[in-house]
Amino acid sequence: MSVITSRLRSRALSVGFTLVELLVVIAIIGILIALLLPAVQAAREAARRAQCTNNLKQLGLAHHNYHDSCKCFVYRMGGTSGGGATCGNDNNGLRRSGFISLLPYLEQGAMWDQIKGGTPGSVSAEGPCGWAGWSLWNNSPAALKCPSDEGWIIESDSNSYAFCSGDQIVNIRTDDTPRGIFGYWRGTKIADIRDGTSNTVMMSERCSAAGQVSKFRTQAPGAANALEVEHVHGRAHAGSGLRNSPNICYTFTDGKYFVAGTSVHCYFGQNWHDGEVAIVGFNTVLPPNAPACSEAGSWGDANHMVIPPSSRHPGGANALIADGSVRFVSETIDTGNLGVAQPDHGESQYGVWGAMGSKEGGEAISMQ
Repeated sequence: MSVITSRLRSRALSVGFTLVELLVVIAIIGILIALLLPAVQAAREAARRAQCTNNLKQLGLAHHNYHDSCKCFVYRMGGTSGGGATCGNDNNGLRRSGFISLLPYLEQGAMWDQIKGGTPGSVSAEGPCGWAGWSLWNNSPAALKCPSDEGWIIESDSNSYAFCSGDQIVNIRTDDTPRGIFGYWRGTKIADIRDGTSNTVMMSERCSAAGQVSKFRTQAPGAANALEVEHVHGRAHAGSGLRNSPNICYTFTDGKYFVAGTSVHCYFGQNWHDGEVAIVGFNTVLPPNAPACSEAGSWGDANHMVIPPSSRHPGGANALIADGSVRFVSETIDTGNLGVAQPDHGESQYGVWGAMGSKEGGEAISMQ
């Protein structure tokens, strides 16, 4: 009887795993998970990038439909004026962004009708100051937000896309005839894009910095207030040499973070309804994901700036071309001579990237 019991116990024990076998199984599962996670993350990023591309295509279609109706593209910053008075509830001081005018062409006609009508007895037609909060525009359309920005965006009225001012640095904020397609108050016609719509950038991505306003990095990388150039994309304050040597922006970063003690203002994407170039614009001087900097201006009103596009997609950023196509622009794109100033007229000094931004520079390039 005892012999039979011993055999039964032996069989019961042999059914289970030994400790070594269990460890091997756990190790195999760990390896499989390690191999699977990057693939899952890559697939998710591919889906986010595809949605981002689709958003830009929608914006391109909206721009061209607007042009068909108004015979020009929308301005970057404009709106209503109080006859020289500062903006208020009776006008937006010509500081409203072009996104507002695009609303009817982004399937947001109802939102446009409400904004156009104002708030009776309170806010006049087309809204108050471009930077002011207002219940009718406190939530930006989903088409203005890149899925890869999710988790970084804090404010509900943020945006992930920007209007191109070309390869211009000087007077980029208030120039009504910029080297790029979008400027202040005045719209550009297709006929004005003499370099060809298939060779000229219209919009691109920029990492939303909403909720990161006026932060300063004073601690080592990894600290709670360390600001990554690519992920926060703040704007450092440079000296007067910026307009003559835009590569000065690189001196404010160690390659990934802004250097300790740098004054960094983060305004891009915090108010989609504000037409300030620091909030809804970019220029084609430094390549995508390079650091941004400005010559002067304490808030979002600096007039001389280098503000490249940026994204959370690896290696570059999506750009909308004026013919409605979308292309991925690499961080390694040719930027020419970044140690010289860009004249008001003529070919771009900033290589292929600068030429892509200028609408009538006369450069012999092709993005085909």
